[in-house]
Amino acid sequence: METQYYKQYSPALGRDMECKIYGHAGRPVIFIPCQDGRFYDFENYHMTDVWAPWIDSGKIMVCAIDTLDAETWSDKANDPRWRICRHEQWIRHITDEIVPFLRNIANERNGWTGYPGVMVFGCSLGATHAANLFFRRPDLFDGLLALSGIYSAEYGFDSYMDDLVYENSPIHYLKNMAPDHPYIPLYNMKKAVICCGQGPWELPDSTRHLQSILTEKDIHAWVDFWGFDCSHDWYWWYRQVEYFVPYLLGER
Repeated sequence: METQYYKQYSPALGRDMECKIYGHAGRPVIFIPCQDGRFYDFENYHMTDVWAPWIDSGKIMVCAIDTLDAETWSDKANDPRWRICRHEQWIRHITDEIVPFLRNIANERNGWTGYPGVMVFGCSLGATHAANLFFRRPDLFDGLLALSGIYSAEYGFDSYMDDLVYENSPIHYLKNMAPDHPYIPLYNMKKAVICCGQGPWELPDSTRHLQSILTEKDIHAWVDFWGFDCSHDWYWWYRQVEYFVPYLLGER
């Protein structure tokens, strides 16, 4: 498996950021780690092994990035306005810096013709961020795999709400989306999978709430609930990746 490590200065964040790309060709995927996670979690938690059949065959190229949760969603002792502004800078880092960087590698260097073709994938809080990116920017992201996420910003900001918290809380902004909003046809041109187990440490009610909103708005996504044995853990996320990725790639 071809791997490339990068450490580059982010103007959006005012600091160096690290990432690692797995694969030599194919559809670009951005992996967002779990809460407070780092780019190397994709490899250290053996998610590379699960994605290997698609990476090694040149169907997928995964870019694993860093979170900024320790400064934002997790740091509840600090000012919530500062934290959500910092989170918004991280969002811009992804949309304005990571996506063009990855497109350059996938489209220009490796010959990927599915422009824009960027899928976003995450587990736990990584799924929260992935879904938020997909629903906020369907012009940039054309696929979503969100496993065991929570889709309200209340998880990180409790009862605090302002304009930026609202914009990072899918349950809130999708609920208020007009039925003729131009994003809805964009969502429905793409494939989105949102899955949650019902076992230990899972919080399926958030996914159920999101499902009800998607149904109400006629937004087509595959929302799936696994059994009461399915816990909030890597073992189950491996199985879900194996199950859902063929659908997202059009293999079945």
